[in-house]
Amino acid sequence: MNPQEMEESETSQVIMEYERGTIAVRGLKYEIPPLRWDPRTRCFRAPAYKYPEVKKTLENLALKVEDTVFSYVKRPSLTPNIKPLRDYQEEAVESWMRAGRRGIIVLPTGTGKTIVAVKIISMLNEAALIVVPTVELLEQWRLEISRSLGVEAGILGGGERNLAPITVSTYSSAYINAEELGNMFKLLVFDEVHHLPSESFRQIALLSAAPYRLGLTATFEREDGRHVDLLDLVGDVVYRKAVVEMKSEHLADFDLVKVNVELSEYEKEQFSRLHSKYKGFLERKGWRLRSLHDFKRLIMASGLSPEARRALIAWRDSRLLALNSITKLEVLRQLLKKHENDRIIIFTELNKTVHKISKELLIPEITYKTKPSERSTVMELFRRGVYKAVVTSKVLEEGVDFPDANVAIVLSGSGSRRSFIQRLGRILRPAPGKRAVLYEVVAKGTPEVLVSRRRRRGLVGG
Repeated sequence: MNPQEMEESETSQVIMEYERGTIAVRGLKYEIPPLRWDPRTRCFRAPAYKYPEVKKTLENLALKVEDTVFSYVKRPSLTPNIKPLRDYQEEAVESWMRAGRRGIIVLPTGTGKTIVAVKIISMLNEAALIVVPTVELLEQWRLEISRSLGVEAGILGGGERNLAPITVSTYSSAYINAEELGNMFKLLVFDEVHHLPSESFRQIALLSAAPYRLGLTATFEREDGRHVDLLDLVGDVVYRKAVVEMKSEHLADFDLVKVNVELSEYEKEQFSRLHSKYKGFLERKGWRLRSLHDFKRLIMASGLSPEARRALIAWRDSRLLALNSITKLEVLRQLLKKHENDRIIIFTELNKTVHKISKELLIPEITYKTKPSERSTVMELFRRGVYKAVVTSKVLEEGVDFPDANVAIVLSGSGSRRSFIQRLGRILRPAPGKRAVLYEVVAKGTPEVLVSRRRRRGLVGG
């Protein structure tokens, strides 16, 4: 840049605008990161989420800037009535504020992440968009905002569309409307933030200019490693507590019990045959599957090689056999009898197994196929104690509140530490004298044994 350009750029008016998920800068004479020249509209642009960086860079250059990005945003009229925070909640709020009002707070289920967020919303007093994964959480947040902040929240999702200075939206609805919402809120709150890195949902963060961002989760890490993307989309992990750190004092005390079961003789024979076929293929290829990326290699190969396809099918069938062993159902019957006076949630990996358990043991079921009205009825009757047990696959892992549930039985599940912690969290709501127990029913001599060890490691690091 020559001296004349420098002088012109310092005296000309620079205008910042929000345009369809981007920040457009007009009147600037030269390119500065993260801005890039857009020849179609003859201005500089950056993704909307880079707004704070663009604004700071322009200010540091002492340019005359007219910032119209949030011209029409109104602050909410709050009348806070927030109950006193616990020590760790205060620490979480302070850590987030010190980190530049951006970042992720990792706290176990049942320790009041919502209250932490409500406190932050009241302190900032800025327009806020709260993004949640389920319709149940949509309603829970609506009630909490009304109770603690004294305002009615706007709702986007579940058949409703009503925007307000504080709005709660499902991830799906926020994604569909991401461009429109991008300059309407200065604070983004992502509940269950581990959902955000998906290819679609990340657009909510990328197309938003919101300078303040808060992520909430009990389970930060993802099996696919994409949680690292959250550091750019939301901010660093600024505060973290693991389940074991909160045990007894802020959560119900709990026990983890692993129940090892023997496969039937027929199941052992079939498992050995299938597992040998799968392992034999890997050995001939010299492959070692240590990660999800490695396993995708086998999936890709199965589309080209009949031998790889047979190995993948053998892996699938051996896994299904271990997950659904008939001996596990007998153990389930024994555990149900032992805890006949408790409130029990049964988790399985497959909907087929959910249906089988529901039919044979006359236990209400909830899957993703369950109609909303039926689901609500089952959940309400379970909360009231009319139903003592409910069986589900994955849909009750998050976004639901069962304060009286105190027993979880995991008959089968993935190796995900996140799933394990979420399932444990369903029974840890504190109550006087409450002691919870989670049973893992594991088939001996199968990879489930190693999977169980991997899941439990998550309890130490959150």
